Amino acid sequence: MVPGIVEEPESPAYQSLEDIAREITEQVKPRAVVIFSAHWQGRQSGGLVNTAEITDVIYEQDAELLWLSGLVLPAQVSARGKPRPGSKCYVKAGTGGIGYTLVDRGLDHGAWVPLRIAFDPEKNPLRVPVVQVCIFKNEDPEEHFRLRQAVAKLREEGVLIICSGMAVHNLRDMWSAAGESRPLPYVGSFDNALKQAVTAEPGKRRREMSALLKRGDARQAHLSFDHLLPCHVAAGAAEEDAGTQLFTMLETSMSWAQYRFGDLGGNLTTISANL
Repeated sequence: MVPGIVEEPESPAYQSLEDIAREITEQVKPRAVVIFSAHWQGRQSGGLVNTAEITDVIYEQDAELLWLSGLVLPAQVSARGKPRPGSKCYVKAGTGGIGYTLVDRGLDHGAWVPLRIAFDPEKNPLRVPVVQVCIFKNEDPEEHFRLRQAVAKLREEGVLIICSGMAVHNLRDMWSAAGESRPLPYVGSFDNALKQAVTAEPGKRRREMSALLKRGDARQAHLSFDHLLPCHVAAGAAEEDAGTQLFTMLETSMSWAQYRFGDLGGNLTTISANL
């Protein structure tokens, strides 16, 4: 089984995510959460919004993950009888010319792993509705950036936007470089390029985010861009808010960077915690 951060509570990336989450529960206090995950891709153009009333977890990566059952409780990530933001996200996507379909499914590990770390039901519960929305199957950064038309206004209604992926994600090289004391060269170069793009002036951010996929080290940092594109969704939803890097950690062929757009009442993207 691929080792996962959910099994490493002593990891600095795990602890940083816990710190961010405490700020969310104690200061932001969102009314609901919409989460975009690298591990749920819909159609080439257009996508899917999960509207399940009670959200179970999907153990889609490996049978050995079954021992983690119970880490995410349906009562923690769902709220029966309360309005769910998924329907609003669906409507806003439609009016923005983006085709979305409502479906009923559980939370995949790209969603429940960071939620479990961040909002541990015993240490830091967040008992609000959680809606997962897929990213597109295509790798078009402009189309993912354009999703702001569907989710940006949700922030004004107290909905927190979480986008879950990784700044650098190359599982193939992780195995071949196991035991190396230093991260591979492209990890640092791409992690820094992502930081420069996210923290660029809002007027330049869209162009610089799109340019990331054309870099010479992009296909080393990401064999596919599904772990990167959630950050484009968040960057679009942020509109004129500044992007800030909260944490980064380079490790072999991975980078566990975490970012926030806006202030503590704004839009958060967490680029980590998917394995």
